[in-house]
Amino acid sequence: MNATPERPPLPDRLSVDARSPHHVAAVLEHDIGIRLNGNERKDVEEYCISEGWVKVAVGKKVDRRGQPLLIKLRGKVEAFYK
Repeated sequence: MNATPERPPLPDRLSVDARSPHHVAAVLEHDIGIRLNGNERKDVEEYCISEGWVKVAVGKKVDRRGQPLLIKLRGKVEAFYK
């Protein structure tokens, strides 16, 4: 029998950072795609569908704690399983 694992529903807001309250490990175990204004982005660190933004890293810049600097890009956000 083929047992396909059920994918949990994608949350409205999701973060890759494990310290964030919006981090959901069960969702991140699967391959997720993010579209911003119809273009697929592969560098998204955090997204919010209802507010219409994604956060992406600014090159190799880091803050004083060693975390990547993030900028917020606005537009129509779509999350999907690949």
